[in-house]
Amino acid sequence: MSQEITVQGTVAEGFEAVREEFAAFVSGERADYEGQLCAYVHGRQVVDLWAGDGVDGNTLYGVHSSTKGAAHLVVALLVQDGTLELDRKVTYYWPEFGVEGKGALTLRDLLAHRAGLIGTDTGFSPAELADDRALAERLADQRPFWRPGTAFGYHAMVIGALTGEVARRATGRTLQELYEERVRVPYGLDFHLGLPASREPRFRSTLPMVLTPVQQAEYDAQPSGPHTLEAIAYNRHAAEPTDLESVPNDRALRARGPASVGGVASARGLAGMYAAMISEVGEKAPLLKADTVAEFGQPHSVGYDLVGRVHKTFGLGFQITADTHYPFLGAGTIGHSGAAGSQAFADPRSGLAYGYTRRRFAYPGGAAPENDRLVAAAHRAALGL
Repeated sequence: MSQEITVQGTVAEGFEAVREEFAAFVSGERADYEGQLCAYVHGRQVVDLWAGDGVDGNTLYGVHSSTKGAAHLVVALLVQDGTLELDRKVTYYWPEFGVEGKGALTLRDLLAHRAGLIGTDTGFSPAELADDRALAERLADQRPFWRPGTAFGYHAMVIGALTGEVARRATGRTLQELYEERVRVPYGLDFHLGLPASREPRFRSTLPMVLTPVQQAEYDAQPSGPHTLEAIAYNRHAAEPTDLESVPNDRALRARGPASVGGVASARGLAGMYAAMISEVGEKAPLLKADTVAEFGQPHSVGYDLVGRVHKTFGLGFQITADTHYPFLGAGTIGHSGAAGSQAFADPRSGLAYGYTRRRFAYPGGAAPENDRLVAAAHRAALGL
């Protein structure tokens, strides 16, 4: 059932079409729609919109795999510093990782989802999924599910634990601590890897998707077994199978902020982080140098994803958003979507940094379909500047 939903917030001159596109979308949505849209161009906020009952620009949502963008911004900073080297073996930093045929794997291949270490034979408990250190300890002993480096597949629930353990071994600090100190606090971002109790009142729990009869039939027809690579990657084979839709609703998980799926953010926080990554924001220099952005945004794994069984393109820790989602974006655009529908990225060629959140899980999962038109409108307006 749809009803009139008021869009609130502001857009800069030249971005009126983005507001119109957002309003056109929400006018046809269910009465319980909640979502936010924010964008920057060359470090200046140009879009700040929201819609839904009880929502404003400060409302916080679980952003599932958009968390991976924050995690791998930290890894990029450590590479830029010289603390990590992409072509060193993972065992240089983490010796225990080298068992079961994983000894030759490099950090570059790990970041590009080429490790074959998508989970464990028996899966993880909810407590383990909230704890990156526990995940890393389990994964170090696990035999990979394909020969490392020979293929790729989305390490959905564990990539942040794996790369985060490398960062911790090299620095003595957790990835969450590094993100807080180097990224979130300096820029005042509402994008948290570990949500403090004081901000809990601003969090809105994720709602399950609602499918039409046609969508339900499509969903039921998807090939899925209890021991497929996809089931293992999403922890559906565990004694307590993971319900992906409800992952952010676990307070213990939100509090610890596991670096694969545990982030909590507003659209302002998502877009603000990517703006800080590539642009001067508030007289602060970009977090990443142009050559670092180019290195992490270069396609490293292109083709058939063994987990998702679809075509995908990954850079180093990031999705190559122009290929994965929106081919009109500039070459080198990097970001990461989230299962409930969130989307966030930086396009260094146009200067566009984009963030979108929504409360109700979007079908079929991943970047919500409305992003197609919203991103296109924001990109056109950015080019118009």
